[in-house]
Amino acid sequence: MQNPDPVRLLVVDDEPHIADLVATVARYEGWQAVTAGSGRAALSEAAAFGPDIVVLDLMLPDLDGFTVLDRLRENGNAVPVVFLTAKDATADRIAGLTRGGDDYLVKPFSVEELMARLRAVLRRSSGVAHPAAARGAVLRVGDLTLDEDTREVRRGDRLAELTPTEYELLRYLMRRSPSVLTKAQILDHVWEYDFGGRSNVVELVISHLRRKVDAGGGEPLIHTVRGVGYVVRQVHR
Repeated sequence: MQNPDPVRLLVVDDEPHIADLVATVARYEGWQAVTAGSGRAALSEAAAFGPDIVVLDLMLPDLDGFTVLDRLRENGNAVPVVFLTAKDATADRIAGLTRGGDDYLVKPFSVEELMARLRAVLRRSSGVAHPAAARGAVLRVGDLTLDEDTREVRRGDRLAELTPTEYELLRYLMRRSPSVLTKAQILDHVWEYDFGGRSNVVELVISHLRRKVDAGGGEPLIHTVRGVGYVVRQVHR
């Protein structure tokens, strides 16, 4: 049966055979997919097509992938983005996350793995990654609140704008507070697939959460327990 509301995927890559392959596999799964071969074409397609998720090559002939993402966000488009990069150094592999992307994949890549990652990001961004999301609770730790119905995160009166991945990680920490969670537990719960042991991605997202949640001079709520993992809790002195 045809999906009445298929996922809309935008694939941005200046290598047509890669873009067409990903789009073809997505269409086989019942998704709608369009391609773009440059940064400017990507921005045009994003405005016209209204994708639910974007696969974005970092190295494009005009605007690079980071610039495309920045312009999408400047235009108020919060669509989840999965970066592709041909660079496999650790700093390069996680660079997409530092700019607000939701995941990254190194070329050459498996299309099956890419589709699995896209589905995981879509589950996170829709708020149904895990059955617990259906409970619609308002989680609280100190003056930090997370509303699972509205997906709003506030520190006091200040609204924290989080990516889907940052939101899912914070929600997991808050649900398990005051328990300390290991990197392995976080990778398994938030990313839902084997991340090849690259647990530094957790450190990176935690650092982003600290800037967004603990900024402003209040009591730090996100803590590192050396040799163990991370926890969200109040530390009373």
